[in-house]
Amino acid sequence: MKKVFIVFLVVLSLHAFRGNAQGGVIILEGNYQGKNLYIQNPFGSGNVGFCVLEVKVNGNITTDETNSSAFEIDLKPHKLNIGDKVEIKILHKEDCKPKVLNPEVLKPKSTFEVVSMSVDPDGTVKWSTKSETGKLAFAVEQFRWNKWVKVGEVDGAGTPTTNNYTFKVVPHSGKNQVRVRQTDYSGQPRLSKPVEFNSDVPEITFAPVKASKDVNFVAKDAPIETMYEIYDQYGNIVKKGFGSKADVSNLPKGGYFLNYDNKMGEFVKK
Repeated sequence: MKKVFIVFLVVLSLHAFRGNAQGGVIILEGNYQGKNLYIQNPFGSGNVGFCVLEVKVNGNITTDETNSSAFEIDLKPHKLNIGDKVEIKILHKEDCKPKVLNPEVLKPKSTFEVVSMSVDPDGTVKWSTKSETGKLAFAVEQFRWNKWVKVGEVDGAGTPTTNNYTFKVVPHSGKNQVRVRQTDYSGQPRLSKPVEFNSDVPEITFAPVKASKDVNFVAKDAPIETMYEIYDQYGNIVKKGFGSKADVSNLPKGGYFLNYDNKMGEFVKK
C-alpha cells in the first residue's frame, strides 16, 4: 500500500510539472527607456490563484510581487542603461492570459537633439546628436520640387552620448536644403532644422520636349546626371531614377510631368 501511495505522489508531481510546462509565455523585446511595465493579472480557471507564474528580465527571474490582480515589473534593479536591449518573459497559466498595459515603454522613442549640422559643397552632410534613447534610423531629406524628398537613411546609435553621422547627398543646381528626420512608434516625426548650402552644379535643362525613346539631361551642352521623377496626367508616379537620361520608350503616348534637378517641366511621349 505504501509503494502505491509513493507512485501516486510521483505521478501527481509529474502531472503538475507538465501543466506548468504547457502554460503560455508573453515575450516583450525592446530598449530600456527608464520606465517600468504594468501588468493586469487575472485569476486562473476556477478563480484559483493568479495567472502569472514567473517573470524574467534578460533571463533573470524578478523579485516583483506577482500575486495580485495588477503588478509592476520594476526594471531599475537590473542595472540597465537608457537604450539597453531588454527581453521580458512573462510565464503564465495555460487557461488565462495577463495583459501588458503599457508595452510602448520598451519601444524606441525619438529624443535626439542636434548639437551641430553642416553640409560641404559636394553634398556631404555631417551632424552630431545627443540624448538619443533608442536605435532609430535617421532619414536624410532634401528639398526638391517644392517638397521634402527622402534621399537616404543612416542607422542611429541610440545612445545618449554624442554621436556623429555623415551622409552624401546629390546636390542640385543653386541653393540646396537638407534636414534629418526620425519617426518613432507614435508616428510623429522629429526633425532637425534645415541646413542650406550652394552647389557648383550648373543649371540643367532637358530635351526633347517631344520624346519617343529618351529624355536627356544637359548642362553647358554636355550630358549631366540628375535625380528625376516622371508623373502621368493623373499624378501617378510612373518612373524615377538618377542618370543623364530617362528611358521613356515603354511609356504610353501622352503628356507627362517631369521633375529633375530642382525644376519641374512637361514633355510629350509620342
